[in-house]
Amino acid sequence: MPWLDQPPKNPKPDVVANLRLWEELDSWLTPNDKFFSVGHYNKPVIDEKAWKLEVGGLVKHPMNLTLHELKSRSRKDMIFTLECSGNSGRAWMVSAVGNAKWTGTPLVSLLNEAGVLDKGIEVVFIGSDEGEEEVRGIKMKQNFARSMSLADAMNPYNLLCYEMNGEALPQMNGFPVRLISPGWYGIANVKWLKRIEVRETRFMGHFMARDYVTIREEQLDGETEWVELRRLSVSRLACRTRSSSNNASSARWESLPRSSGTPPLMVKPIVTPSCFSMAAHIGTLPRDFQLHRRN
Repeated sequence: MPWLDQPPKNPKPDVVANLRLWEELDSWLTPNDKFFSVGHYNKPVIDEKAWKLEVGGLVKHPMNLTLHELKSRSRKDMIFTLECSGNSGRAWMVSAVGNAKWTGTPLVSLLNEAGVLDKGIEVVFIGSDEGEEEVRGIKMKQNFARSMSLADAMNPYNLLCYEMNGEALPQMNGFPVRLISPGWYGIANVKWLKRIEVRETRFMGHFMARDYVTIREEQLDGETEWVELRRLSVSRLACRTRSSSNNASSARWESLPRSSGTPPLMVKPIVTPSCFSMAAHIGTLPRDFQLHRRN
């Protein structure tokens, strides 16, 4: 029976696809043909025989791997729930989340084999999907790209994934290879991966420095200032703090990671007698993540 509170019709089916109705969920793992997908640029169709993954930048031993060579490396399976950071950020986008068994080879083994140089601090993941961006009045072609610190990239759970629920990755979900990084929002799990590059500076591409950042208003000496913060996933954190208030149940915490221009997400913590706990996947607390209490 359909639920009464149905979301509005998806106005961007060419960008966001496979938004399921919650009442239709009937399995622990989301079937591949019903898994959501988001594409900011084009959606490339890639010939697996011609595809290669390049590992370069500040490494001692640059690599170019075919799909066969990647599959011949150590293999790892992992069940991970992938969620778009815009999920529930819009009235019509409430089911951009799916659970799958992902199979691939650990990223850390490739980075170790390539030998990251001492200057390397940032790992950039570049997809084959591309589009046009305008920077200071100049229009230019750019590939979709996201990055993470070297420490985050070396997490042993990060996978270069080529299978989803025991089958080859669907084209819309990144065939032939995508990054799967547990605990990070979907935007960081780069699809149609073609290059991994180690850099000595922080990557400031469009989807790191302009889109998918938090814009928030702060008061400083009675004046308003606008601050941008890199947007991260609450689901990768385990945050715990003790309450000094006797009315713990009325406390609210503001989670800063939200889509650009949208109000901050208000998270209602789970209350225990002596502390608040907001937890899902345990991860390292990012340096640029903050929680602010609102009474």
